[in-house]
Amino acid sequence: MREGKELILATRPYASEKRAKSWLYTLSTLCFLVLSLSGTLVLPYLALRIICSILSGLLIVRMFVIYHDHQHHAILHKSWLADAIMNIFGVYILAPTSIWKRSHDHHHKHNSKLFSASIGSYPIVTRRKFETMTAGEKRSYLFSRHPVTVAAGYLSMFMLGMSLHSFVSSPRKHKDSLLALLIHIGGSVAIWYFLGWQSWLLFVAVPFTIACGIGAYLFYAQHNFPGVTFNDNKEWCYDKAAMHSSSYLVMHPVMAWFTANIGYHHIHHLNARIPFYRLPEVMQGIPELQTAKTTTFRLRDIRACFRLKVWDPELNKMISLREANAIRKASRMATPDPVVYHG
Repeated sequence: MREGKELILATRPYASEKRAKSWLYTLSTLCFLVLSLSGTLVLPYLALRIICSILSGLLIVRMFVIYHDHQHHAILHKSWLADAIMNIFGVYILAPTSIWKRSHDHHHKHNSKLFSASIGSYPIVTRRKFETMTAGEKRSYLFSRHPVTVAAGYLSMFMLGMSLHSFVSSPRKHKDSLLALLIHIGGSVAIWYFLGWQSWLLFVAVPFTIACGIGAYLFYAQHNFPGVTFNDNKEWCYDKAAMHSSSYLVMHPVMAWFTANIGYHHIHHLNARIPFYRLPEVMQGIPELQTAKTTTFRLRDIRACFRLKVWDPELNKMISLREANAIRKASRMATPDPVVYHG
């Protein structure tokens, strides 16, 4: 069984794009997205407009993964036209290149490092750290990982996190974050004013809610699932972080198409230069990658992911709040109060 550098080297032959295929998938996805968004405004029947609105949300997810691959230089690298398209799309989806590339590159370099994994990802604290936090800190931590917060990724992750917070924290570095926010709000106001609230709902609100909600959950489940492991910085290893701290999210072929194979996330973290359309090929060609830790879009698996709240180094696993409270109570019972003698 290959591991470490040998396993990473085994993926290198796949880390090359077929430029014509990259352009085909990029432009076809963009065309489908433009057509479906147009359908939300011009089709005569409300039912068809609703279908187009939902389809637009799913197509935004696919286009975002393509954008994400371009940022990793996996596809269409050194193409001025691709750069222009992706820069515009980054602004459109409220994840402009300056903040997305910086935070996501950090995430790849520090995936599953216990004390720096929360940059570009969802925060993780140990059970003991959680016990020492104030009530306000606990509420903030749990709120950031709450299912409603993840589902509301349009507001929480993209509008506030990617755009507003990025610009406020570093205005000079993230001017495009402010630009994205202003264009999005201005465009929404214009659509509502000239075309009505229903057009805004179907053209903006529904597609963005679907796309950002799915995107936020994918990002969560890919690194917060039963069996995930986290390590101190000294014990961290790149290939083990990819194989043990990144999931293989098994999904229906239709959903795999809409998510552009991002479910093969353990392979993506092992070598981010592999184009999304070659990930299934890598999985089939390298047996060592077929033993990945898995999760799915089934309700029980979604619930299992969201139950995980804190990391317990002693148990070497993520645990729920109920489990953490049980451990704390058992620890108190095992430590009797000191006996005080009065003489």
